[in-house]
Amino acid sequence: MIETSAVQRLVWRFRRSGMRYGISSKVLGLLVVLGLGALPGRPSVAQEPLNINAYQLTFEESFDSLDVSAWGEKSSRWIAHTPWNGDFGDARFTDPAPGFPFTTGQGILKIEARKEADGTWRSGLLSSVNPKGEGFSQQFGYFEARMKLPPGKGVWPAFWLIGLDRSKYTAEIDVLEYYGRAPYEFSMGFHIWRQSQGGQNTTGGHWQTVQDGILNSDYHTYGVDIQADKTSFYLDRQFIWSFDTPKEFHMPFYPLVNLALGSGWPIDETPNPSILLVDYIHVYKRKPVDAAN
Repeated sequence: MIETSAVQRLVWRFRRSGMRYGISSKVLGLLVVLGLGALPGRPSVAQEPLNINAYQLTFEESFDSLDVSAWGEKSSRWIAHTPWNGDFGDARFTDPAPGFPFTTGQGILKIEARKEADGTWRSGLLSSVNPKGEGFSQQFGYFEARMKLPPGKGVWPAFWLIGLDRSKYTAEIDVLEYYGRAPYEFSMGFHIWRQSQGGQNTTGGHWQTVQDGILNSDYHTYGVDIQADKTSFYLDRQFIWSFDTPKEFHMPFYPLVNLALGSGWPIDETPNPSILLVDYIHVYKRKPVDAAN
């Protein structure tokens, strides 16, 4: 039996992710109660840190500048919306304009959430794949972002991955999700959304406790290593949690990063503006064994 607090967290997390795809909260809650078909995760036990020397860099975004357009015009490296045109949270993801919501300087990307004069919030999201499926994606490998998270109740930054082929189901990996009302923890997890195709959804996740406020005061790396047999999560390249890789994850994934607001929590005390700082997004593939040695 899962303890009550864990059940409540799972319901909350599943409802939150369902917001991205317009899934009914009542349906989500029922799926959690029925068990979700969840995959077992492996607890956080002592393991070796990630050996980055065993990997080769395949995608490097250091944000010395930013090549972004609304929907992939002129084959930009990033688009400013989800490829399926689905906003979520309480801030609208807006097209890029001079000075907002994206700015770069000294190799740092700033994603700003701002409250407009009419009371509405706007913010930013980046995706490396456009609605045509064009852009960077990769099957298996290590995906990592180095970020400094904004403080304050109501902020909801995330670094996440989506499987390229959404024709039969949507495969999602949440490398980092952070909720400003709890500056002492963040979550990581996965979802396989099959409901729109009449199947059972699958989900799983882990909450990681950290020193209160440390994610807001300095940069940290958040990474996930997807391999054919196991998917493992890392904070500052230290192992946190893993699960057995489902067959649905045997496809290319692409990275997204955003600063959303809300996720069911009030935003009346959210700092205006709130800014997510991103140092880099890197993706790696494992080297052949001989090369790694």
